[in-house]
Amino acid sequence: MLHDYRLTTAEILYHLPDHPALLQSYVWQDLDIAPKFPVLNRFLNFWENEIEGKLHSVKVASARLVVPAQFTFCKGELSIH
Repeated sequence: MLHDYRLTTAEILYHLPDHPALLQSYVWQDLDIAPKFPVLNRFLNFWENEIEGKLHSVKVASARLVVPAQFTFCKGELSIH
């Protein structure tokens, strides 16, 4: 987690093999290292070489898993006897 691993989500639009004018959506999610995303790149290379549907576009979003703690301090105190 300390090597900038992030939860990475990619929305992949691709052309259907039997109907190339139509687009289909596929959502991929895995842990990956930002900003080069080697796991996603390996998956996309596999897709281009092994799957018939030609890629149209890929949208990528990622979120850090380990972030600095955020503290909120209260302005009062409550005592219960």
